[in-house]
Amino acid sequence: MPATIRAYDWISHHNDHRSSKPAFVDLATNRTLTYGDLHHRTNALASHLQTLGVAKGDRVALLAHNGPEYFDLQFCGMRIGSIAVLLNWRLTVPELEYIIGDSSPRVLIYSPEFSEAAHELANRCGVSHLLELDDAYEQIVKSGQTPTTCEVNHDDASTIMYTSGTTGHPKGAVITHGMTFWNVVNLGIPARITPDTVQLVVLPLFHTGGLNCYANPVLHAGGRIVVARTFDPGEALRVIGDPTLEVTHFFAVPAPYQFMMQHPDFETTDLSRLEVAGVGGAPCALAIMERWAERGIEVAQGYGMTETSPSSVFLDPADAMRKIGSAGKPLMHTEVRIVTDDGTDVSVGEVGELWTRGPNITPGYWNRPDATADAFVGEWLRTGDAAQIDDEGYIYIVDRWKDMYISGGENVYPAEVENVIYQLPQIAEAAVVGVPDPKWGESGVAVVVLKPGEVLDQATLIAYCVERLAKFKVPARMQVIDVLPRNATGKVLKRELRVMLAGADAPAIS
Repeated sequence: MPATIRAYDWISHHNDHRSSKPAFVDLATNRTLTYGDLHHRTNALASHLQTLGVAKGDRVALLAHNGPEYFDLQFCGMRIGSIAVLLNWRLTVPELEYIIGDSSPRVLIYSPEFSEAAHELANRCGVSHLLELDDAYEQIVKSGQTPTTCEVNHDDASTIMYTSGTTGHPKGAVITHGMTFWNVVNLGIPARITPDTVQLVVLPLFHTGGLNCYANPVLHAGGRIVVARTFDPGEALRVIGDPTLEVTHFFAVPAPYQFMMQHPDFETTDLSRLEVAGVGGAPCALAIMERWAERGIEVAQGYGMTETSPSSVFLDPADAMRKIGSAGKPLMHTEVRIVTDDGTDVSVGEVGELWTRGPNITPGYWNRPDATADAFVGEWLRTGDAAQIDDEGYIYIVDRWKDMYISGGENVYPAEVENVIYQLPQIAEAAVVGVPDPKWGESGVAVVVLKPGEVLDQATLIAYCVERLAKFKVPARMQVIDVLPRNATGKVLKRELRVMLAGADAPAIS
């Protein structure tokens, strides 16, 4: 096998074989782009970037809501070797300033709603060129220009995705062309992606979940993606139920599934065309999976992270209810271990840290050799996730190590406690975090959002947990709030809850 493998251009291939087939449906603008459109847009943007001095290895940043521009830019990398830096539009200018300063893009592409931020970032960070997603941009991508292409290999960087760390600055995970390809292979087959697949994409495309679960695999197969600008539960249900849109696949983190099942249209939406519904990004409460199962949709969990491109473990939809709560088994071209503190493999049922390796793993972090060294043991990536394995080899993600707390010398994994709390009919949302406790070291606080019109007191919640959990796992108190803080993909920001609860010594009964 050669030391390097050329990265082949999917969109060019589809242009040759199915140029008139719809590839991208933009719900915000009600326009449809064919594979021929994507091919010509990519060519024209790549050519324009070259006129701005962009060469192989140069970074181009994008600050925009979901749209075809994400794929215009991504596929430029296969033709001219540029590297896409996908920016989280929810971040503040000071937060983005660090990312822009670290990645040093030659060009910053932005949508009009982020014009003020883009110009400020360009001034602060010395970005050479700004490119607004306006009518002029559309003229550029329809210009018919073609770039001077270069050879791009699997080891070449395609994208830099900045992960939100709990402390310090975010780290830029380098995503290579090879990682994206192996994710397509790993995930595309078990997720049953074919040229006939139509996926509703609701997660932000700056995040690996939006870009790669399953948008890139669908485009690689020659299918169609239906893209929402942002997530709205009622709109998502409408799109899934619309027979003219023919949606067969859906992927989200747990929160969208939760919000959709709580929407008044959930009971009446036609879900019969939905073949695969995947969930990842965080452990999914069993109450959510069971509620969707009642509507005939067996939500299949998977596991991955930005650094694994992202898929690493996947549960076949056929096993979704038999192994409810499991993330599945390692994907074909990925290896997984669960290890103890000394690096030895755990026994069945024992909790350890999940390690993974394979061609889908990041080579490291941009400008951070220290973080890269800390993340790896040889070829094995330390994920920072607590997991266990059953006697059939199915993996269960227990929780993030950082979310685990120790109460009276016992490890408590909040996801297990949250599963119990979600069984209470009054609960709309729930998160458990550990806070300092003078007696036990740490104790749990159940932070909950109640359904409209519902009432729940602390004593009832605790009594419910006492009947179903070991005493050391039972939250010491409850806090009712209006909404849980979440990031752009819907994950609960537990660090913000810990800050909110810091110094709150008295029982928080609402």
